[in-house]
Amino acid sequence: MPVLDSSYKTPYFFRNGHISTAFSGLIRTVKDVIQERERIILPDDDFIDLDWSSSQEKTEKVLIMLHGLEGDAQRPYMLGTAKLFNDNFFDAVCVNFRGCSGHDNLKFRSYHSGATEDLEAVIQHLVNNKDYKEIYIKGISLGGNMVLKYLGERTEVPEQLKAVIAVSVPCSLGGSAKQLHAFENKLYHDRFKKHLVNRLKIKQQHFSDVLSLRDLNSIKTLYDFDNIYTAKAHGFKDGADYYKQCSCLQFLPNIKIPALVINALNDSFLSSDCYPVKEAKQNSNLFLEMPKHGGHVGFVDKKNIYYNERRALDFVLSIF
Repeated sequence: MPVLDSSYKTPYFFRNGHISTAFSGLIRTVKDVIQERERIILPDDDFIDLDWSSSQEKTEKVLIMLHGLEGDAQRPYMLGTAKLFNDNFFDAVCVNFRGCSGHDNLKFRSYHSGATEDLEAVIQHLVNNKDYKEIYIKGISLGGNMVLKYLGERTEVPEQLKAVIAVSVPCSLGGSAKQLHAFENKLYHDRFKKHLVNRLKIKQQHFSDVLSLRDLNSIKTLYDFDNIYTAKAHGFKDGADYYKQCSCLQFLPNIKIPALVINALNDSFLSSDCYPVKEAKQNSNLFLEMPKHGGHVGFVDKKNIYYNERRALDFVLSIF
């Protein structure tokens, strides 16, 4: 316990994981979510932008949303969840990680899969400055790894934090990185690398003393990016050390509040060790659901409400 049976019934055309992944990331749109931006200053004097959307009625419940690699608060998987929760009397705050809000962050460092200090700052901002009695968090991909790591590396969390949901989670960062370098994922790999390097080109102009053009131009793969930038900017020995220290898999046994992980079995981004079956069976707070289909964040369902979005709401409502 608790490895859960999944009730997800995939539309026939979307049983192919690549089709559901590509459609969800490139074609899906979500309308009528009105967001208002708030900027918070972090302890190191950098900033994070939060995009808020509200329930039609005053509420004491809020959902924090965390995006994936090179995402932002306006991605359909963020807006879809925000809209569904707003319609069910939750406020929603979609977090833009450092440098992801359309404004370059101030420091050489940015965001990464294990940057739980930034999530901590967001949570404390809500606890100290808002009046919510119930806080929930939903993380997607990289954001899912971050929130699970956050829960497992602490002996306690704020009492307002009641439960989390993590979707398409690379629980083993090294295993997932290896998958992304496989031939079947070349289009995804190259797209991620292009976005990351383009963003890094801007940062290099401001921090040429610590990142040379030669280093920048030597980045040919995501492995290179993590070795040359991620590790250097965030205090890791190299990419492998970053993957080892920040993979949430090692922290799952310590999770002490309800946490639901939804990882599709046909997610081409995930290696076999990204499915924490043993950990779920040994921790009564960790719920693992492994739908047969869904690709990477591609749980297409009726009325443009994705299965993982509806499942997140059901899970949260089941807590009390």
